[in-house]
Amino acid sequence: MEGQRSEMALMEENYLMGRLKEDVHESRSESDNVEGASGDDQDAARNKQKGRKKYHRHTPQQIQELEAYFKMNNHPDEKERLELGKRLSLEGKQVKFWFQNRRTQMKTQAERHENSYLKQQNEELVIDNIRMKEAMGNPICTNCGGPAILGEISIEKHHLRVENARLKEELNRISTLANKFLGRPLSSFAGTVHPPMSNTNLQLAVGINGFGGLSSVDTTFPIGLDSKDGILNSLPVMSTVPTQPNGIAHDDSFQKSVFLDLALRALDELVKLAQIDDPLWIRSLDGGGREALNEEEYIKLCPPCIGMKPSGFVAEATRAMGTVMANSLALVHMLMDANQWSEMFPCTIGRTSIIDVIFSGMDASRNCSLQLMHAEFQALSPLVPVRHIKFLRLCKHIADGVWAVVDVSVDGSRQVSDAHSFANCRRLPSGCIVQDMPNGYSKVMWVEHTEYDESVVHHRYRPLLSSGMGFGAQRWLATLQRQCECLAVLSSISSIEDHSGITLHGKASMVKLAQRMTRDFCAGVCATMHAWQLVQAGNVGDEARLIIRNSVDKPGEPSGIVLSATTSVWMPIMHQRLFDFLRDEQLRSEWDELSHGGPLQEMVHVAKGQDRANCVSLLRATAANTNQNAMLILQETQTDASGSLIVYTAVDVGAMQMVMNGGDSTSVALLPSGFAIVPDCFPDSASSNDCKDISIKGSGGSLLTLGFQILVNNPPSAKLTMESVDTVNCLISRMIQRIKSALHCN
Repeated sequence: MEGQRSEMALMEENYLMGRLKEDVHESRSESDNVEGASGDDQDAARNKQKGRKKYHRHTPQQIQELEAYFKMNNHPDEKERLELGKRLSLEGKQVKFWFQNRRTQMKTQAERHENSYLKQQNEELVIDNIRMKEAMGNPICTNCGGPAILGEISIEKHHLRVENARLKEELNRISTLANKFLGRPLSSFAGTVHPPMSNTNLQLAVGINGFGGLSSVDTTFPIGLDSKDGILNSLPVMSTVPTQPNGIAHDDSFQKSVFLDLALRALDELVKLAQIDDPLWIRSLDGGGREALNEEEYIKLCPPCIGMKPSGFVAEATRAMGTVMANSLALVHMLMDANQWSEMFPCTIGRTSIIDVIFSGMDASRNCSLQLMHAEFQALSPLVPVRHIKFLRLCKHIADGVWAVVDVSVDGSRQVSDAHSFANCRRLPSGCIVQDMPNGYSKVMWVEHTEYDESVVHHRYRPLLSSGMGFGAQRWLATLQRQCECLAVLSSISSIEDHSGITLHGKASMVKLAQRMTRDFCAGVCATMHAWQLVQAGNVGDEARLIIRNSVDKPGEPSGIVLSATTSVWMPIMHQRLFDFLRDEQLRSEWDELSHGGPLQEMVHVAKGQDRANCVSLLRATAANTNQNAMLILQETQTDASGSLIVYTAVDVGAMQMVMNGGDSTSVALLPSGFAIVPDCFPDSASSNDCKDISIKGSGGSLLTLGFQILVNNPPSAKLTMESVDTVNCLISRMIQRIKSALHCN
């Protein structure tokens, strides 16, 4: 009976399996019939799919614009989505869905990496389990150290020993991080707190660069902290395994540990670059005092923080030292505040933002503050692309009265997996070391080290960038010195008293208005700060750029379409002579149509430094055919070793009277124009292609960038016409020709 039952069960199972295969075969046949149907059957199948929406494929340009916007703001509101969609010819829903999909993709990548990390942890636990089993199989006697008899050691004691070994290893790792980040070993927090030690070797007057006493960051820097500071709780207790940089948005302590390790190694490299002279830095033989980084010695002393140099990139390394009219704490707070930083360097920094504050510092100070930032680094010319860089910025109090602020790119870092995210530049460890001096001054050593794609830079500006005058340490330090001198002068009442009859608040309001004018001019030249659109016109030359933007209900700006026109030319005269000519009120009529054929009279002069050329002026036309009661010219001029700048705009008389009485200047509408002048930095054997008939050697020439902004149409919804483009081109050509004629450069 049992055999018959088993045979019946087997037959029933075979029968069910056969029916299952037949059902599968029938379902496949039905699908094949639908695909192979013809006539009405095929049309019916198509009609079922007509309800589906067609997939919209974005253009590469749209994707590039969306990705760039996503880096700055991954969750735009409805107004921002509409503005972005209008600029890219996309509907608001399309922009919304693209950002949703992109955020989902980013989250999926983070989850995928987290799964990979958990898998790795699981494998480590399996290995630990195997080691524990081996230890249990070969117990050791605690008294004699020899093999223990089975039963003498308990399983609980084995667990405790394994856990004790793991905790010791973790303690050593945390102590290493504490020694670097806090400035002393972790064990020192349990004992008596010693007072801060002064480092007499840090006197900047000693040696060539004055930082000969600085040791490596890996050693201890006494900072006099005790355990009540609570910094131990902020240290991440995680392994430094590569992860996505976007994970910082989830406040992942694991990601913080990765960024902290990268920032500390960058600080160590910055100190080496500031401390070591020969053979790391080689002085030029031309007697100009310039230094060049010895790449072979650099590779030996400084292991790469963010991987090897990409193919086709060139390196730019400079350093400079000088005295600044500000104390170290004021400089540190300025550098760590994104708004103050951009206001201090308006010609070099476009948009900037703090993406995330990883460590906020200790006791309301900036010590050990670490933040993730994004910035646009710009040179005032349409021939030099803007550098978009995402980087870490670490502030560290490394000795008594000595601070260090260091930057390092996270784009393309070997510690993060999105190495393709950087575009044309990456920032190697760069920054400054600041030491307090008597009378509120500071000694600053500035180091700049970048790698960039030289092929995207116009050939005329390549010598400028390679010399370090474009983005190098000399430019940063010269700008810092001039701006700090301006703040010191304006804060002194006696230094700005004159007989103009304008109050102190009125002059401060004028300077604030001029600062906004200069910042808007730089944004128009470099296409930063606003949502600019490039004008594609056949009659615009390769060395000129026309961009437009809609200005609607923005304070301090006229409503309508604002057009910014810029061009850069080579001039066969030194940049200081060209600067003096363009700022001379008596010679203004030779190139400026706003002067109406006559000289200008300076009504108000607000000095911004010991050099009279660094000032804010209010000018008035003196020609007989002008209406002097209708228009004035607000002008700011500034010059230093890195170059010169002249920015001006026409302002209403009533508005300027309100400003000079100390009123709010934010409502005054501005459309700035101006010039940026830098040395050409051509080598002795080279000359520009602009004036082949003129033989100029050395740095006898200059690069002149002309830029101006005009309101081409009042209604914001109106479009730019070709007549407006032709008018602007004629205006640029006519002004350049007038300048060359006046200086006999034709």
